[in-house]
Amino acid sequence: MERISEVSTWRAYAEHQRSLGHRIGLVPTMGALHAGHTSLFDAAKRNGELVVATIFVNPRQFNDAADLRAYPRTPGADAALAEAHGVDCLVEPTLEEMWPQYPKSTPTTVSVGGISESLEGAGRPGHFEGVASVVAKLLAITGPCRAYFGEKDFQQLAVVRQMVHDLGFDVEVVGSAIVRDHDGLALSSRNVLLAPPQRTSALGLSRALRAAEALAAPASIVRETMLTILEDSGLDVAYAEVVDPITFEASSDDESGERRALVAARVGGVRLIDNATVTLMAKGD
Repeated sequence: MERISEVSTWRAYAEHQRSLGHRIGLVPTMGALHAGHTSLFDAAKRNGELVVATIFVNPRQFNDAADLRAYPRTPGADAALAEAHGVDCLVEPTLEEMWPQYPKSTPTTVSVGGISESLEGAGRPGHFEGVASVVAKLLAITGPCRAYFGEKDFQQLAVVRQMVHDLGFDVEVVGSAIVRDHDGLALSSRNVLLAPPQRTSALGLSRALRAAEALAAPASIVRETMLTILEDSGLDVAYAEVVDPITFEASSDDESGERRALVAARVGGVRLIDNATVTLMAKGD
């Protein structure tokens, strides 16, 4: 496995690999790798791609300095796990390489309107501008590729897809299913920050979604059901919402069919998110 930290070397590596006939599968991460990340590496490998994984904790997508400081960093374990799952090149750019002017603001920011403004966007001001900006830079450096993202960050995936479409990147965005632990908790790098009692409370997110999946009811009933379960689990709820999976507009009680349920909550100061597909039945049907 090759390891690169310079942007110029990374760009040259990708160009050279394409000249040899390889198709690149890019997996952007912030490190603290787990089975959710390795499922993306494995998916790219199954598709016959040369796998380039990036590890960069992007400060521009954190609106809370304490959250940035607390974000887990496990570089040695990350490199071993990436290599074990067939990553061909691990890119670990420095902050100076990615955002030379940091902590001063970077003049250029990529902003995706509409779908980025609700839910995570509303609760974490500036978050999706940071995400879109860093992903745009990762894609610009790597060049034509397939880019793999997990569906746990479902709104992020939608923002990236919209950006790629609007800006005309020669990139195919691939979403991969959420990977869960044995108890149903969606895998997240932040899970390691949970004490055992907090982890038990955090299971309320997946319980709320399972209950929503079992319903065929109007959107308001689905929301109320999820919110009750989250609150009964002792979680500090940020939202329990049902939306159109493309536009992210909140669903009304007049709608039927498949929609996306998304939940977010804090437990012990740790912010967790999860989501699932649900089926709505319009009121009166």
